[in-house]
Amino acid sequence: MSSGEDPSKTAPVPGSDAPSVSTWAVLGESDEMPPDHPQCRGFDFNTVLTDSGSTQEPKKDVLDELMKSFFNTGFQATNIGLAIDEIRRMRKWRLSDVPWKEGDDEDLRDPAIRSRIRAKIFLAYTSNQISSGQRETIKFLVQHGMVDVVVTTAGGIEEDIIKCLRPTYIGDFHDYPGKELRLKGINRIGNLLLPNNNYCKFEDWFGPLLRKMHDEQEESHTFWTPSTMIRRMGTEIAHEDSVLYWASKNKIPVFCPALTDGSVGDMMYFHSYKRSGFILDIAGDIRKINDCAVQSHATGMIILGGGLVKHHTCNANLMRNGADFSVFINTGQEFDGSDSGARPDEAISWGKIKITAKPVKVYSDATVVFPLIVSQTFAKKVKEWKEMVKECRCWLEDSST
Repeated sequence: MSSGEDPSKTAPVPGSDAPSVSTWAVLGESDEMPPDHPQCRGFDFNTVLTDSGSTQEPKKDVLDELMKSFFNTGFQATNIGLAIDEIRRMRKWRLSDVPWKEGDDEDLRDPAIRSRIRAKIFLAYTSNQISSGQRETIKFLVQHGMVDVVVTTAGGIEEDIIKCLRPTYIGDFHDYPGKELRLKGINRIGNLLLPNNNYCKFEDWFGPLLRKMHDEQEESHTFWTPSTMIRRMGTEIAHEDSVLYWASKNKIPVFCPALTDGSVGDMMYFHSYKRSGFILDIAGDIRKINDCAVQSHATGMIILGGGLVKHHTCNANLMRNGADFSVFINTGQEFDGSDSGARPDEAISWGKIKITAKPVKVYSDATVVFPLIVSQTFAKKVKEWKEMVKECRCWLEDSST
């Protein structure tokens, strides 16, 4: 026995051979949990069964009822439930939720004006989300104008266009050795397969457009920024499966500060040997995205994945002292100090998320989680939502347009 131990806890309990220290350690009484504290309980599929022998449809929507149960299921299911609540809050928010007080902008005093100002939603995603079938989920959000600003990587741009020209195929994580694929001219992204011919088709499409844009640059003496080039690409592809097409059509800016880090950059490299002088002004977009954040009365961030898109979106919101609502979905861990793995709490320390916010991180593959979240948020009552926000704006100066 160590000198610091209580001798009474090592003696046997009367009528028992077990040491009291063991019974105390295992059976010691706990504090009572508050009566209103959430209890862990998963989904009971019996609740959606029809009566025995009935030919009617299930009594309740299985997906809806399952997703409702996630909040109390535990682990990442609970975090998914919290993410759903956070997105509902960012979509529901109106400036009228915040009482006007002395010293505030007099132009924002009118309750009618305050009720028409909503949060601006930033959607950021890495390129693998477009490589996968997540593209269709993202397209839905952009097509219906449910997000206001998009941030992605070079692959998120070019692969959206490529998929309009040629398909991406399902493969396997293990059954396609890299050496064999290389000899066949096939590229692998996880368990997806992209033949080189897909990129050849992209070159055939983008090369003439790049030359035309170069002509226009020289004629107008103005430079393209990544976002203006991306908007032009969306307009030119004119394909309803394309995220960029709908972004262009709905005037939703798409920011990509590393646009040259992929096939677009390859095409610019080859173009430079034929004709010099094309300039892509990446500095021109930094004011645009920062102003998107600053010129908002509230902002929400939904970030799928990490790296550049996560930091670029968070850093823009730093310019307004942080986003009001945030949902991160990625598999990154924070033990190595990476921005990808950083939890929202770290972003709060930088002023990228407001100290009053209730941000959520879901540790999961976004291709599994995000469509489920969308099914319970953006995909609900779409027509009613569009009518509700028709007169809404995100910034006072826009409220009369």
